[in-house]
Amino acid sequence: MSAATFALTGATQTEICRKAIEAAREAMHTLDRVNGARSEAGKPIAEVDLALHIGEVLYGNVGAADRLDFTVIGRAVNEAARIETLCEPLGRKVLVSAEFAAAAGACNGLQPLGRHRLRGVRELRAIYGLNV
Repeated sequence: MSAATFALTGATQTEICRKAIEAAREAMHTLDRVNGARSEAGKPIAEVDLALHIGEVLYGNVGAADRLDFTVIGRAVNEAARIETLCEPLGRKVLVSAEFAAAAGACNGLQPLGRHRLRGVRELRAIYGLNV
C-alpha cells in the first residue's frame, strides 16, 4: 500500500479535499491511458484502487539507521487502507469515506454506496464512490 497526504494548510479543508479528488481522477485517467498503451503492446497492465479519507496522521522516518522508511501512520491511514479493500467488492476504483465526502462539500461525482463494515472498526461506515 502507498499513501499520499494533502496537508490542511494554506487552503480550506473543502479546497484541499477537492484537490485530492481531482488528483485521484487525474491518476486514474493517466493509468487508463498507460494501461491502454501497455495492453496494445502486449504488456501487463497495472490494477490500482484508491481510498480517500480525512484525519490526523503522523509521518516521518521509521526504522533503524541502516533501513529508514518514510511512512505515514495513524488511525486515519488504517481506515483508508480498509476502505480500499472494498473497491473490488463494490466494483469501484476510487472510494471515499463519509468524513471526506462531508469535508469536500457539494462535489460532483460522489455517489453513496451504503454503509459497510471495515475490519477493526465497530460501527458500519458510509462509503461513497467517485465517478472517474
